[in-house]
Amino acid sequence: MIQFQFQLQFLLQTDPPAAATLDLWGIGTSILLFAVGFLAVLALGKTILVPAVDRALRSREFDEVVHNLATSGANLVVWVGAVVVALTVAGYGAFLSAFAIFGGAIGLAVGFAAQDLVGNFVAGIFILQDRPFEVGDWIEWEDRSGRVEEIDLRVTRVRTFDNERITVPNSELANNAVTNPVAYDTLRQKFVFGIGYDDDVDEATDIILEAAADHPDILDDPAPSVRLVELGDSDVGLQARWWIANPERSNFVGVRSEYVQTVKEAFDDAGIDIPYVHRELTGSVEVVEQQLQ
Repeated sequence: MIQFQFQLQFLLQTDPPAAATLDLWGIGTSILLFAVGFLAVLALGKTILVPAVDRALRSREFDEVVHNLATSGANLVVWVGAVVVALTVAGYGAFLSAFAIFGGAIGLAVGFAAQDLVGNFVAGIFILQDRPFEVGDWIEWEDRSGRVEEIDLRVTRVRTFDNERITVPNSELANNAVTNPVAYDTLRQKFVFGIGYDDDVDEATDIILEAAADHPDILDDPAPSVRLVELGDSDVGLQARWWIANPERSNFVGVRSEYVQTVKEAFDDAGIDIPYVHRELTGSVEVVEQQLQ
């Protein structure tokens, strides 16, 4: 009974308006601290961090896709940092700790589920930065080839010379050897002409060099050359080497075809044989007579 009377007296003496005022004051202080912390970090990030990232990327001439991605990431970091600092200043650090644990678990699960996607995304960034090839280049990888039409952060789209489109994951191009025949201003080509063992090697060499000198798309510097590279079963192999400028797929195929045809016709006129393998089957047939019983 005495305890009940004491509690009742305490409740009667408590001033409800004063308690409510304290609560409102605390809420107002938290809101003010949150707003000050958020705006301060946001202003610093927008005026210092984001412009610094922008200047660094432009000074190193990063690809525009990488530049936009990095600046967007910097802006996201600024916003997240502003919220984190504001909550900490306002006295809600415990909430941040709980959210960080929860977010980390979600991030780990998403990372395992999308590791291939993330790998292609990272590979796309390296391709855009290292520039092993660019849009319009003719590339070869594994047993495929084609012209690059588009490079995204996840995939690269290649148009084959049969007019097909291949969508290639960036990790495949980043982790395998890629040949870029049009990376430089000139390209060397090779072809082996086979002549007979009874033919004159010097005469055949002169014909090959003259045909290269007469072709308008074959460069004089570096000069064409011929090397004896093999003594086959039925022919002597002479490897012709020549250079073309501004190599493109169509140009390369056309020059090669015209040059080889010219050499073939000159060989025919000079009586130089381009032999092929002759095989002669010999043997005998044995007839076995078997008497039936």
